[in-house]
Amino acid sequence: MLDPEGSVEHQPSPSFPKLLLIPLAMLLAIAALLLLAFSATRQKEPDFYTFKVVNIRGKLVSLEKYRGSVTHFSHFSISPVVSLVVNVASECGYTDSHYKALQQLQRDLGPYHFNVLAFPCNQFGQQEPDSNREIESFARKTYSASFPMFSKTTVSGAGANPAFKYLIESTGEEPTWNFWKYLVDPNGKVVKAWDSTVTVEEIRPHVTELVRKIILKKKDEL
Repeated sequence: MLDPEGSVEHQPSPSFPKLLLIPLAMLLAIAALLLLAFSATRQKEPDFYTFKVVNIRGKLVSLEKYRGSVTHFSHFSISPVVSLVVNVASECGYTDSHYKALQQLQRDLGPYHFNVLAFPCNQFGQQEPDSNREIESFARKTYSASFPMFSKTTVSGAGANPAFKYLIESTGEEPTWNFWKYLVDPNGKVVKAWDSTVTVEEIRPHVTELVRKIILKKKDEL
């Protein structure tokens, strides 16, 4: 086709920047996705409450439910919770003293700001030989245990429950007997660990102080 000047009409060719527009948009989209993935990875950094375990009734539950409790139902206010994680046994020399003290601690401080989380274990001296149902019945009837209990599990060695592996890796302290105790803050980080020979009464001040800080912080936020 001729233009008014009698020359052949040429269609304008795409400019160089326009040719790059689609690839550039794709690169930006990929970069955004990578940034989101990286942020998600950072946010999902493991802590004690990120694990799932089986409760004493055989149901798979997320430990996330023990990170906080609803304290004011009308406003759905969530109160951070401190946890004392213990590997328990029913036929140990430490059984009577520990169960009594653990239940007293639960009664005094829980459940809105504190929970004992009990994990029966038969690894040490075969002192937790019964079934989950029998273990729960023993704890509830003998000591009126009101704290959460979980299914029998392994707490040390290569086959340890992943939640306990986290506790061990965080503290460098691995259970060598029944009634090891790990104090976990509301962020799921381990504050301290104690072996079987340390009584619950000896660690009570550490637990109470952590709970007190939570209560004071909660009051400041109101």
